Amino acid sequence: MSEIVGIIDTLEGKIEKLFQKLNGLENQIAAFKQEIKSSEATILKQSAEISSLKANYDTLKIANTLLGSDENKRDTKLKINSLIRDIDYCIAQMAD
Repeated sequence: MSEIVGIIDTLEGKIEKLFQKLNGLENQIAAFKQEIKSSEATILKQSAEISSLKANYDTLKIANTLLGSDENKRDTKLKINSLIRDIDYCIAQMAD
C-alpha cells in the first residue's frame, strides 16, 4: 500500500512540474506574440517611410532635371506630359 502512495506522490510531483513548465511556455508564447506585434508595427512604419522616401527621391530627380541636369530628362518629360494630360482631362470634365 505504501508503494502505491509513493508512486502517486511521484506522479503528483511530476504532474506539478509539467504544469509549471506549461505555464512557463504559455508565458513565453505570450511574450513572443507581443514581440511579433511590435515587429509588425515596426515593419509597417518602415514600409510607409520607404514609400515616402521613394516619392521624395522621384520628386528630387524631376527637380534636378528641371534645373538643367541631363540625367532623367526623359522621365521628367514623361511626368510633365502625364500631368498635362491629367489637367486637360479635368478641364474637359469641368466643361461638360
